[in-house]
Amino acid sequence: MNWILISAIGLVILILAIALTVFVVRRHFINKVTYMLDSIEDGELNFRFVENSRFNRALNRMRYIYERQRQQYEQDSWTKLIRVLTHEIMNTVAPIASLSDALSKSVDENGNSEMDIKAGLSIISDSSNNLIKFVQTYRELSGVARPVRKSLFLKELIDKVITLESEQVAAHNASCIYTTENIDLIIYADEGQLSQIFINLIKNALQAGATQITVSSGSGHNDEVWVRVSNNGTPIPPSNQEQIFIPFFTTKAEGSGIGLSISRQILRQHNATINLLKSDIDETVFEIVFK
Repeated sequence: MNWILISAIGLVILILAIALTVFVVRRHFINKVTYMLDSIEDGELNFRFVENSRFNRALNRMRYIYERQRQQYEQDSWTKLIRVLTHEIMNTVAPIASLSDALSKSVDENGNSEMDIKAGLSIISDSSNNLIKFVQTYRELSGVARPVRKSLFLKELIDKVITLESEQVAAHNASCIYTTENIDLIIYADEGQLSQIFINLIKNALQAGATQITVSSGSGHNDEVWVRVSNNGTPIPPSNQEQIFIPFFTTKAEGSGIGLSISRQILRQHNATINLLKSDIDETVFEIVFK
């Protein structure tokens, strides 16, 4: 009987040892994955596990794939930005150079000119000022101030924005309303910066010919707060939907093309995101998510 009891005790100890080992190993794996996800979320891929197991090699491979995709995305973004910058600068500089050369050639040895020098210089001055304005706009884009955050009731913030824009909305014979299932939603944000983002989205909707603008909000998993701004204006063409957040990209004659770009930068500093959910004949919807 003693050996049976000893064997039973030994078996229990073995089972407990196996269970403890599985628990420790499983916890070790979970800690590694959690650390990797935290690093990716923070944009700091400063980890590399010792490749002494298939699990570690798989994690390192995932890191490599993510880093390669991120570099490709950044390269594509820079390429698009440089293309837009080059296009805008060349459109301004080329006429200045051409007109300056024409004015120079039109002046003879006695200082007489076949061209209206005053009118030509006026055009050059206007073009130069436009270029300066463009550069100042770029400086504004690259110098977004750090947010001064505080707790805000989302409903109060949106109500203020709608009141502020009420005259503009009325002037376009449109309506703008706010709906929510939870009037007590709170976000931790810079009130001025967030107000500017919502104002920009409402103005964009009005410029697209919207007559109905709806701002709605709610909460999701892990206490995320989402805000959607929808309108029934002219939809964004599918070919432009991937480019609307690129600096200086605009389809409007008077637009600077930085509103959505600045909005995305501001929201990144709030640990939030903004995306175009849809834009079709029925409605255009932008969604902001505060994590």
